[in-house]
Amino acid sequence: MKKLFLPLAVMALLAASCSGDRAFERASATITAEELRDYTRILGADSMMGRKPFTPGEAITVNYLAGELEKIGFTPAFGNSWFQEVPMVEITTVVQGPAVITAAGRRLEFTAPDEIAVESPSMKEYVELVDIPMVFCGFGIVAREYGWNDYAGVDVRGKCAVVLVNDPGLYTGDTTLFKGKTMTYYGRWTYKYEEAARQGAAAILIIHETVGAGYDFSIPRKSSISPGLYQEPAEGDPEPCPVTGWLSAGAASELFGALGYDVEKLCTDACIRGYRGFNTGASLSLKLANIHVKNTSLNVAGILPGSTRPEEAIVISAHWDHFGIGETENGDSIYNGAVDNGTTMAWAFEIGEAFASMKQRPERSVILFFPTAEEQGLLGSSWFAANPPVSRNNLVACFNNDMLLPIGRMKDVMVTGYGQSDLDDMLAEAAMKQDRYILPDPHPETGMYFRSDHFPFARIGVPALFARGNCDSREYGKEWAAEQERDYLKNKYHKPADNYYPEMNFDGIVEDAQSIFDVAYRIVNSDIKPGWKTGSEFANIR
Repeated sequence: MKKLFLPLAVMALLAASCSGDRAFERASATITAEELRDYTRILGADSMMGRKPFTPGEAITVNYLAGELEKIGFTPAFGNSWFQEVPMVEITTVVQGPAVITAAGRRLEFTAPDEIAVESPSMKEYVELVDIPMVFCGFGIVAREYGWNDYAGVDVRGKCAVVLVNDPGLYTGDTTLFKGKTMTYYGRWTYKYEEAARQGAAAILIIHETVGAGYDFSIPRKSSISPGLYQEPAEGDPEPCPVTGWLSAGAASELFGALGYDVEKLCTDACIRGYRGFNTGASLSLKLANIHVKNTSLNVAGILPGSTRPEEAIVISAHWDHFGIGETENGDSIYNGAVDNGTTMAWAFEIGEAFASMKQRPERSVILFFPTAEEQGLLGSSWFAANPPVSRNNLVACFNNDMLLPIGRMKDVMVTGYGQSDLDDMLAEAAMKQDRYILPDPHPETGMYFRSDHFPFARIGVPALFARGNCDSREYGKEWAAEQERDYLKNKYHKPADNYYPEMNFDGIVEDAQSIFDVAYRIVNSDIKPGWKTGSEFANIR
C-alpha cells in the first residue's frame, strides 16, 4: 500500500480550517436562551419607563446599553463615546375642535383622534386650514419607472390631498403592476407625506384600510395623540406638509358617500393605469396648536475593531426606543416594549458577544448599533446612515431585526424583503445547517421592509437583511404560529401589554441569532461584499 503524503501547506490549511470551525462553533454556543431572557426581562421592566426618547427612561436605557456593550468587550463607536447625538424636535399637536368638511352642501364633523387622526410636523405654533379644497389623488404616487403619476392633471398647492393607502399592485393582484402584492416604498405613508409636500399640498389624508396599512386604525390614532419626534430641520431643508394624517374607513365612507362616490369603487378605478384624480368639491377646515421642544436623543453603538481591515464593517442593529408612559389600558400605562424591541436588543447583544468571545478577532469590524426613534420614523438610523463612524462605502452589510416573538423553535426563517440582496442566499445556506428553510414574508403588502432600521442603510446602498423565524412552529405548526402573531399584533403591539412574561420561549431566537452570526462571520472573515439583486430598487445607488 502506498503512503499518501500531503504537502505541509495543505496540512496547515486543513488544520487552520478545523481550528476556525471549532472557534466558530464555540462562539456560536455562547448564544443562549438564558441570556436572551435576562436581557429581555431587564429591557422590558417598568424601571426602564417605556424607553421613550426625551424622558428619564431614555437616560436609564442608553446608559444600560453602553454598560452592556463595554461588559461584552466592545469599545465606543463614536470616538471616545458610546453615544451619537441625534438632533430632534418633539411636536405635540392638539386638535382644537372637530375637523369640519363641507361636502355637497352638507356639514360633516369628524372628531379627532377617533375618526380623523392628524398631526403637524410644522414648526409653526398654530396651523389653521380654512375651507381648503379637497382633491382625490388616487394613491398619491409619482413613480416614473412605473409610468405612474397620480398628481398628473390636478393641482394640490395649498389644498388637501386625499389618497388611498398602499399601492395599486395590492388591490389588483397584478404582479406586473408595481410589485403586485408586495408593497413598494411608494405604498408607505412616509412616502405619501413626502410626495404631498413636494406637490405643495397644505394637508394630506390617507384613507385607512387595515389590510393595506398592515394594522388597524388604533395605530395612527394613538400616534396622533402622542408627541411626535421629527428630525430638527436645518436651513435649506424642504418644508414638510403642514398637516398629515389618516381618515378612518368609516369617516371616508361618510365623506365620499355624501359626494356620491363609493370608496371601494374609487380604489378599483385608481388602480387603472392613466387614472386621473379630481377636485371633490368638498372643503376642509381644521385648527391645530403645536408645542415644540427641541432636544437631542441618543443613538448607542459599540465597535469590535477588525484585526486586518478595521475600516470595513458590518452593522447589527436593534432599536431601543418605545412609547414611554402614556394612555392607560387595563390599568397599565407603561409601554414596556418587551417584544418591540427588547427581544431583539437581546438578539443583537448575543451576536455581539459571540464575536467578542473569539480569541482571534474578525478581519473586519463589527458594529452593534441601537438606534433611537425608530417608532417615530427611523430617525436614529437615518441619522447614523448619514453620519456613520466609518466611511459609507466601507459599510459592507446591515443585519437588523424587530419584534422577535419568543414562541419557540421555528422551521422557517422568514425574510422580509426577500429577493433584494445576496444576503438571502447566504442565509439560506446557514438555515439549511439548522434544518430550516427560507420563507419570503407571507404578508409583503404590509411593507415591513420599509418600517425598520435596516431601511436607511438600504437607501444608501448597503445590503440589508431583516429575517427571523416566524411562521412555522416546529412543535405546533403554521396555524398556531400565525395565531400567536395575530394575538400579539391585536393585543400587545404598541400597547402596555407588551410585557416580559416568564413563559416566553427563547429557543427560536437562539437559532435566529446563530443563523445571522453564521452569515456575518463569513462576511467579516472574507473579502465577500454582498450585492443587490437585479431588479432591486437599491441596486444602483452605489
